[in-house]
Order: sequence, then structure tokens, then C-alpha cells
Amino acid sequence: MQRWFFLEDPNNVEKRRVLTVDELEEQYKGGQDTLSFKQWLFRVRAPDLKSGETVCVTGNVKNLGQWDPDKAITLEQEEESEIWSKVISIPDRQKVSYRYCVCVVIESGIQVIVRNWETNLEPRIIESRSSSPSINDEPTFFGDYNNVCRWDRGWITKETVVQFKIFKTPILWRPRYVNRPVFIKVTPLNLTHYNINSATSMAEALEESLSTDNQDTLDTPKYAFTEVASLCNDYNCFQPQEQFGKEFKNGDALIFQSTVLFPTNVAFLIDIYVYSSRAGDNEPPYHAGFTYILPGTLHSSIGSSVLPVTSTKHRPLGQIELEYLVMRPGANFKCDMEISYSRYWKNSWCGLDVGHRGSGSSFKIEPKNCAEVRENTLASLKTAIEHGADFVEFDVQLSKDLVPIIYHDFHVCIAMKRKKDLEESDMLELPLKDLTLEQLRLLKVYHLSEGKSKNQRFFDDDLEDHQPFPTLLQLLELLDPHVGFNIEIKWTMQLHDGSYELKDPVDINVYVDTILEVVMKYAGNRKIIFSSFNPDVCSLLRLKQNKYPIMFLTIGQSMKYPPYHDRRCFNIESAVHHAVMMELLGVNLATNAGLIIFCWGDDNADKATIKYLKELGLHGIIYDKIDQYSSKEVKESIFLMEARESQKELIRLVAVAAEQPASPPIILKGRLLDVEKAREGIDQVSTATSLESLESDMSDYQNHINNH
Repeated sequence: MQRWFFLEDPNNVEKRRVLTVDELEEQYKGGQDTLSFKQWLFRVRAPDLKSGETVCVTGNVKNLGQWDPDKAITLEQEEESEIWSKVISIPDRQKVSYRYCVCVVIESGIQVIVRNWETNLEPRIIESRSSSPSINDEPTFFGDYNNVCRWDRGWITKETVVQFKIFKTPILWRPRYVNRPVFIKVTPLNLTHYNINSATSMAEALEESLSTDNQDTLDTPKYAFTEVASLCNDYNCFQPQEQFGKEFKNGDALIFQSTVLFPTNVAFLIDIYVYSSRAGDNEPPYHAGFTYILPGTLHSSIGSSVLPVTSTKHRPLGQIELEYLVMRPGANFKCDMEISYSRYWKNSWCGLDVGHRGSGSSFKIEPKNCAEVRENTLASLKTAIEHGADFVEFDVQLSKDLVPIIYHDFHVCIAMKRKKDLEESDMLELPLKDLTLEQLRLLKVYHLSEGKSKNQRFFDDDLEDHQPFPTLLQLLELLDPHVGFNIEIKWTMQLHDGSYELKDPVDINVYVDTILEVVMKYAGNRKIIFSSFNPDVCSLLRLKQNKYPIMFLTIGQSMKYPPYHDRRCFNIESAVHHAVMMELLGVNLATNAGLIIFCWGDDNADKATIKYLKELGLHGIIYDKIDQYSSKEVKESIFLMEARESQKELIRLVAVAAEQPASPPIILKGRLLDVEKAREGIDQVSTATSLESLESDMSDYQNHINNH
């Protein structure tokens, strides 16, 4: 029997206990004022739930879990229906926000897996003086709120997600299998049921699994489930496997995604099914063979393997080649359900100006096309912001000591001697990942193009803002908070010829977690978009957090850049399929499927081209030399203008409220707001002064700069 680590902690007994109304009121006491509570019926219709799934509710108050998924309140299923409901005590005379979610509750209050959750930008609202609905009222529908239906899959909280990617048709040596449709099915197998130290026990386990085609009778791990998606299907997300798996078609790519709690105790059985040449329309395929993946095969977070396929009579049948990705929960950050921007985009955000590496690439082959400020530096990013960039795009990597730094190339050149005239023997090319942040800042570091040409391009390293390798934390703290960040995460890619852009990188889970931790802690209200050319990095970004959107970058079918090995990168259509499959915000080039479209490339560095792309309706144009090519009359970001308009509206509403007769105090998070006292302050502040307060966010980072 599996030992549950969290049950051994005696403190968890208190966590699991349900508080009474009296105890809730006692916790909300503040001074002489006490919140009162009312009973509210939460009732929702949620069809098509999978085995083990329940509906929960979470919200902004303590007795709804304060958006913590582990503390979400489990509803009860009404008899023989798809309706879930529960009466819960909530604060009276206070506006309460909440969302419904579909979860697997392993231990209430301690360990919960979020399968799906409502992601409307505005949560459901219970107004301060509303009355509870009754059992006779029609229940709400999961995901449907304010005439908009929006819900998304959950993110990794406690579980591990393993992806198996099959890009090549399985090789079956028997002639009768040639040109036959091949179906593949992946099933998790619980190894704790068997003595895996014994070869005969494993054989017995496999023999038992082969005795039936019904997955329910297998000894599958508790709470595990597996889904599959195909790049050949028309923009489909992951779907449950059918009884005989998924057909692999020529030129296709199948991706199996399995969610498990304890991956070290799980093996994966891969079954191969083939149709007989004489099969009728309703005749099922027959079981041709199988292979399996033991936990030791998944020795790293990412890799590949060629597995032998054995016939049902335990004879060699062929082989299957696959690649795998193991995605684990983030170690040092936690997401809640308060809000998600992962697939949110306002209609007014169209034709945005995005500064490429700040003010542009500065190390191109043609010097005339280069930016005059070193790329990916504070100076370059500030220049783009000063000329009206809505977003600034920059590249993030990790130094040897795991500090997220801003730099584009995987390698740098180190000068053996500090001098202006460089000889060939003076330059040493090193991977960026092999140098600590301190080494990168202390050594004389050159761009690869400078190392090859022996001509240094910039001589302003003594100026703080012009130095290479600023940290991601610096950018978040020092740059205008009203400008969005397009954070491109650099990660090695395998090229079509089998070589890699960078060898032996840091573990991909550690890599992504380290960058996410900085963003989650310090981004504040800044607009953030993550992007990457690596589809696995995009998958990790999607499943490790639930707040920020992700864009999949692609070169498409281009002769300018060497092609990649991964089939998801072959062309625009494959990239769109992957973006839809993983529920990403969009790709950097797309034509449909409801995705957000950004466009990048050297050809964008032209005013007429930028104007044309905006007229086509592209959401963002990433281009160099924004200080020269931006056509904005007012050089400020769209988000600053929106913030200014929101501030004006807020001032108008406050002014209207000040003219209204006295009303009862408003309760905010357990504390009383004295409306009359607030009105006294309003009378003493002019509209102009209030508008100036809008700049407080900007002055915060400006004061930080001045103090340093």
C-alpha cells in the first residue's frame, strides 16, 4: 500500500477540520467590528466528468479557500444528475468573488489536482446584499458566466505529467504488417503491485495486462489518466484514448500525455494494434505486440529511446522510437485561482509595437542594419520604451550559478588579454552556461560576431546601462511597469541533421522553474508574455503556471535558417496544431484557429511593411530600430494610455459617490472603510492632482534608479 507522506504530519489533522460558523466569525474579528455570515447555495451543472473528478468552489474569502486550490470546497453531487451543490457560510454585507473548478481531491485541504477551472477574467460575483438562490432555481453552467463560456485545463500542482512523442512510424518486421494502419496505446502500470526486482514478476505483470483490452481491469495507478493528440487532426486538444489507441499516419506525430502522482512507481505499457487485411467494417484490430517503459528509462527530464516491440507470443516483432518529456511541479512558487491571463487578449490590443531585443539586433552581418545600442541591455530596452514600445522582447538564459540573464546567443567569446587590437589566438569561445554571472561581468566578453571578425563594435561597457548580461530581476524592477515584457526563453534545439545548438544544458525543469520563480515573485501587474522556439519549453510554461500566456515561435518553412528536428517546428500549420493542442495564446505566425498572431523577422524593419502588417490585423509586430520605424505620434505604450483612462474613470466614480447621501460602511477584507472620511480627502484633491498620482508606479522605479 502506498504511504501518503502528508498523513504522517499530525498538524494536517487541524488542516482537514471544517470550521463552524462561530469559528469563522471569530477569525474575521477586527477591533470592535465583526463580520456576520449568511448561508449561500452554490449550485452548478458540470457534465462529462471523468472517474474520480469532483466539482469544487474557491473564492476570495477564507471559508472559500482564498483562491488556494488545495483549500477549495468540495461540492456534493445531486443524486443521479450532473448537478453539484453545497450550502456554505460566506461573509454577509461583503462582495464575494468565486470560481468553480473540476478537481481530483486526494486529501481535502492538503492535496488537490486541478483538472479544469473557470478562467473568465472577471470571476463570479455575489453582491454584498444579495440573497442566496434556492434549490428550485436553475443551476449555473460550469464555465458559463456573463454570456461567455470560458474554462481551461488545470496546471501541475502535485502531479507529474509525462509526454511521449512519436514522430516516426513503428517498424514492424513481419511482411504481413507492411502498409497496414498501426494503432498505438499507452497505459500507465502500477509497479508497486508487483515485485519489480524479479524478471518473472514483470513478465507476469505484462502477461496479465495482455489478457484484456479493457484498461479499467489493468492495475493502473490511482488518479492516473492518459490522453493523446495528433498533429494531423484539425486543431484538436488532448483527448482520452479509445479502446484500441490512436492510429499513426504517415507524416503524423502522436503525443501521449500521462498524468501520474508517483512517477518512480509507474511503468508505461505501449500496445500495438493492427487491422487484418480481411477485417470488416465493424471488426476491431488485433493485438500485434507490445513494449514497456520502466521508470529508469526516464532518467532525465527530456530524452529519447528506441524500444523493442515484442509479439503477444513474446517473439521479436520490431521497434518503436519515441521522445519523452517529464514535467514536474515548480518547487519555489505556487499558483492560485484568482485570475488568469493565459488566453486573454483585449480586442483593442492590435498592431502593437514590440521592440526586438529592445531597440533591435546590434550584431547583424550588414552593419547598416544594426541598432546603434547594444542589444538586450537596459539602455536598448529603455530606448525602445522611450519611443513608444508597447512590449519589449528580450532573450533569457541561465548563467552557471542559475541566475536568469538577458542574452541572445548560447556562446560568447572571451578575450585572453584586455586590448583593443585582437589577434586570433586572443579569443576563446565558451558556452554561456559555463560562466557565472560574476565571471560574465568581470571578464572581457565579446559577441560571437566580434570574435570572428576581430573587430569590437561597442566601447561603452563602463556605462552601467550599456553593459551586457543584465538580470531578469533588474528589468522587472527598473523598467517602466506600464510596458509589457515578451520574455523569450532560450533553450537548445536539435537540428534536422542531428546536431544540437547547445550540448548538455541545465535540466529543463530546473531551467524553466528558475525563470518562472523570478517572474512570479517580481512581475507585479506588468503585462507578461512568454515565448520560445522550443515546443517542449512552451509545454512546460503552460503546465507549470496558470497566469501568463505563452506564444510558440516558429521559423516556418524558411531557407534562411537551418531546419529543426522536431516535427512541431516543420511549418506554420504544425506550429498552430501544437499551440491549440497545448492551449497556448498563439504563435508568432498564424492564420486561423483563434490564436493571437505576432510577426517577427528582418523584413519587418521597414515602415511600409509595419503599416501593412497592422492593416492585416496582426496583434503584434516585433521589429528592430523602433526609434526609427515607430509611427506613433505619442511615444508611450498602449497600457500606459489604458491606465490613464482607467484612472480618469475611477476619479469620476469617486466624485459621483461623494455626491451621494451617506451610506453604511463598506467592508473590505474584514476591515471597515469609513466612507465619510474618504470623502473628506476627495474634496481636497483636484482632478489634475489625482491624474498625477497615476504616475506613482512610474516614479517608484524612477526613484529606485536615482537611489542606485
